[in-house]
Amino acid sequence: MTIEENSEHSIDFCMLDYPCSYLPEKKTRMFYRYMRHASKELVTELVQRGWRRFGCYFFHPICARCNECKSLRIDVGRFTLSKSQKRVMKKNRETMIYIRKPGMTQEHLDLYNRFHQYKSETSGWKFTPVNPHLYYENFVDGAHNFGKEILYFIDDKLVGVDLIDMTEDGISSIYFYYDPDYARYSLGTYSLLMQIQLAKQMGFEWIYLGYWVRGCRSFAYKTNFRPLEMLDGFPPLSEKPEWIAFPSD
Repeated sequence: MTIEENSEHSIDFCMLDYPCSYLPEKKTRMFYRYMRHASKELVTELVQRGWRRFGCYFFHPICARCNECKSLRIDVGRFTLSKSQKRVMKKNRETMIYIRKPGMTQEHLDLYNRFHQYKSETSGWKFTPVNPHLYYENFVDGAHNFGKEILYFIDDKLVGVDLIDMTEDGISSIYFYYDPDYARYSLGTYSLLMQIQLAKQMGFEWIYLGYWVRGCRSFAYKTNFRPLEMLDGFPPLSEKPEWIAFPSD
């Protein structure tokens, strides 16, 4: 189902300009399309063109006089572990993972809020406790047959939740949160390494990382996974997306 064919079941809207989380001196504006019944084929086409998904909301920035958000994807077939990534794998030899359809329990909500409270204290994130309705809307609803969650357990305790979409050509990383008491396990890095391992097992070509903004510390980790490709802009479905090699350091 294309966007046009899905139009009678969708709503387009955009937010008013608000302060950018990535470049504090700038304003940002997001374009949204709410689609209740998006297919895996359509989601694949959108992700290939830089769109992101939370729940049934698909979106990308449309900021005035700014084009700093670049989409990144990891070339799965050519990826090799760095020395530091090998150490992360070793630290997590006893970490257990489970893949399933996204769900919501009190454990999910408590862990999500603990992670965001930690980020508010260490990185200046605005913290508002998530409620069940908002969590369901963003991370459970709209998963259909492509959305999954990867649960991470250490000593039978839930310590990380990774939300992903499994598209026709890769894995789209949606959101990851973890228990800050287990920061020594580098679970953020480990979760991406597990995505790459899963993609290789399933014959996928790409890990879609979402946006990268030069100079933004929150996105710096993404460039540790090479080789990468980068997309500039958000081409329409009628145009082929032109991904190019990400510049080497």
